[in-house]
Amino acid sequence: MAISSDRDALLVARIGAGDDSALAAVYDEHAGLVYGLARQVTRDDELARDITQEVFACLWETPSRVDVSRGSLRTYLAVLAHRRAVDEVRRQEARSRAETVPGVMPEPDGPETQVLAAAARTWRGKRLAELLGALPAEQRTAVQLAYYEGLTYVQVARKLGIPEGTAKYRLRAALARLRTLLTDEADEAREAIS
Repeated sequence: MAISSDRDALLVARIGAGDDSALAAVYDEHAGLVYGLARQVTRDDELARDITQEVFACLWETPSRVDVSRGSLRTYLAVLAHRRAVDEVRRQEARSRAETVPGVMPEPDGPETQVLAAAARTWRGKRLAELLGALPAEQRTAVQLAYYEGLTYVQVARKLGIPEGTAKYRLRAALARLRTLLTDEADEAREAIS
């Protein structure tokens, strides 16, 4: 137990110092667990992939939250994945309840609902493709490799023939840009409604 705890503490310290190879090592070791938990809770492959990336982004951004004296890094990541997945399921359920108005919306299990859900997925996919198109080509390629082909930072770097740090930078910059674009759209939508 002490060896595992020491190894976890060392990896977390390296991540805190900006060592992306430490993050890659943690990702390679625990991504399957994180994805599996998220998939089990959400029952959605895409959401599980998103949650997996969020969990490791959170670890990268705030490694100081990990306290290996209270439990292993594996346990921390599992708890974080489970919480994020449950939160996402709750958000979806709340959204679904808010959108379901008797007499206005179709029955929850009816064919109309399935058509609307498919249209929403298609719209989101098209919108995401548009937003990805707004990214610089290097960032867009890195995102496609990591999120659509499921490659790790290390694998993205190898495939593109660039240093791991550059691959990680491109992915983080792309996610930050996408987050900004989505936040701006949400703000504009809220202003339009009010």
